[in-house]
Amino acid sequence: MRILARLGHDHSIHQIGAEHGSYVWDNSLAPALEVESGTAVELECADASGGQLNAQSTSDDVKGLDLTKVNPVTGPVYVKGAKPGDVLAVEILELRPHDWGWTAIIPDFGLLAPEFPEAWLNISRIDAQAKTVEFIPGVTLPLAPFPGTIGVAPVQRGEHPTLVPTKWGGNMDIKHLRAGATLYLPVAVEGALFAVGDTHAAMGDAEVCGTAVEAAMDIAVRLTVQDRRIAYPQYHVPAGQLASAEQSSYQVCTGIGPDLLTAAKEATWGVITHIERTYGRTREEAYAIASVAADLRIHEIVDAPNWVVGAFLPEAIFTEEP
Repeated sequence: MRILARLGHDHSIHQIGAEHGSYVWDNSLAPALEVESGTAVELECADASGGQLNAQSTSDDVKGLDLTKVNPVTGPVYVKGAKPGDVLAVEILELRPHDWGWTAIIPDFGLLAPEFPEAWLNISRIDAQAKTVEFIPGVTLPLAPFPGTIGVAPVQRGEHPTLVPTKWGGNMDIKHLRAGATLYLPVAVEGALFAVGDTHAAMGDAEVCGTAVEAAMDIAVRLTVQDRRIAYPQYHVPAGQLASAEQSSYQVCTGIGPDLLTAAKEATWGVITHIERTYGRTREEAYAIASVAADLRIHEIVDAPNWVVGAFLPEAIFTEEP
């Protein structure tokens, strides 16, 4: 792991290996690392199979996957000063994928699971220098690495699966959390207990077959405590990262739950509240602005029982300083 060295940080101090992995969220887990607010940390993330698949694996290996040992997250990181009700800002500094990744159709998993009952596996080649993913002959994807699972420990005691997204983050599969983006997570417990994993080299919104180009990866983040309140995760995307005519930056508010309509409503309320607080608009103005300018997108629709919807608000539309 050398990311923080390239970024000018002392990576030998703030570094966590994949051996500090867990398959659950649990607020009783001992921290792998304690840091001050504003610290940059590098984490080594195993692929979503937890090392059960490799570059020579076949569809038969997919059939034999131990699903209790998938989607590991590296951590947790205790951030000093973080307390319930705060926000943990997670700035994505850089991601460095390994040179291969896998995509599978896993029986009984995915949006169209009944129609695709057989196991299937594809191994992709990742060229970090060319910024490409050779998926299959004749299909080359742009390399767009991001963490699929990223969050903080929940307020509820006990073990909770990393496969399910919640209001504390988790397996949200937000492909826009690439280098330069900042994720905002509501803090549930002292120290936040941040962890990350399930890193992807490329993915379409919603991840409909249940897997992306799953790839082991090193990720560098900066963790900062903020004294403010949000109901669900939000994130900020810098200008130029999304394809749009105005090349705007975006504030994105999420809704997470077992019903897409409810999740869409929660995401919309997040945008309304953000506009009211940030730009001083009335509730009615904020609702109307959301209608004429914000886009709803499905981030994740396969990690039952909860789905993730994002409401994208372009910041370029606001012509007066907040």
